[in-house]
Amino acid sequence: MNTSPLRRPSLLVLTGLASVLLTGCGGSSSPAASPEPAVSASTGPGAVAVVASTNVYGDIVRQIGGDKVAVTSFIASPDQDPHSYEANPQNQLALSKAKVIIENGGGYDDFMDTMRDAAGSTSAQVLNAVDISGKTAAAGEELNEHVWYDFPSVARLADSIAAALGKADPSGAAAFTAGAETFKQKLKPLEEQEAAIAQTAKGTAVAITEPVPLYMIEACGLTDASPEEFSEAIEEGNDVSPRVLRDTLALFTGKKVQALVYNSQTAGPETEKVREAATGNGIPIVPVTETLPSGEDYIGWMTANLDSLGKALGR
Repeated sequence: MNTSPLRRPSLLVLTGLASVLLTGCGGSSSPAASPEPAVSASTGPGAVAVVASTNVYGDIVRQIGGDKVAVTSFIASPDQDPHSYEANPQNQLALSKAKVIIENGGGYDDFMDTMRDAAGSTSAQVLNAVDISGKTAAAGEELNEHVWYDFPSVARLADSIAAALGKADPSGAAAFTAGAETFKQKLKPLEEQEAAIAQTAKGTAVAITEPVPLYMIEACGLTDASPEEFSEAIEEGNDVSPRVLRDTLALFTGKKVQALVYNSQTAGPETEKVREAATGNGIPIVPVTETLPSGEDYIGWMTANLDSLGKALGR
């Protein structure tokens, strides 16, 4: 499958960075291109400044670091389409001050590298979730970069986050290690949920609109029956050919799938037709997003995703 990189920050925003850094504030004469980043409150003195490309990673850091971290997440709401991200001076200023930077990698958020170069943030520790996961593409395939839907990969990232925070703040190293262990213990019930679904639904065919949840689907023993050309076109923001759309819709009219796992964060005309076909033929819909819904944390979010998937499959 093809990767779906978040768009690079605009040149106009990047050229305004120098004046932002000199004045030491987030203001700009031009309007910000994206909503303000989400910043977690921190009550601890000397909290480690962390920047994450999305609030998924920002929340994981918060759970590990507690009040010893101050986290800024650039993509911070399901109302934001990650595929149309544009930088703003406030985000770049936060990046320039970060001690730890967490990016997804794998082509998903290449804008982080561009912004880091522009901000001159060379001393921060950079954690790349795809690299840490150890995942590689199969022969003739492209890497599925959505590793935050893969719990073993998230566990590895948690250890790397604790190590990076401990390096930035040695006095808190033990607390960070303990925080990572507590977080990893919370991942175990999620893996148990996946295994339970696989016990009763292994081999069941489902459809997807994008490959965002594929790691979870595979861990649940399910089969993705969607034409690869469909999910690739949607992920890349390209038009779906009439033939591919027809083949995709036939999955629902022919009752060939048991559920539609639907990325509600990047819905469009073609995915709406697919959603309508599923609804019209009594196929359950499992909505998923790429970033945390408002008021949720990572564990609660993934628990809800698995609950919805299990319910759709009749568990």
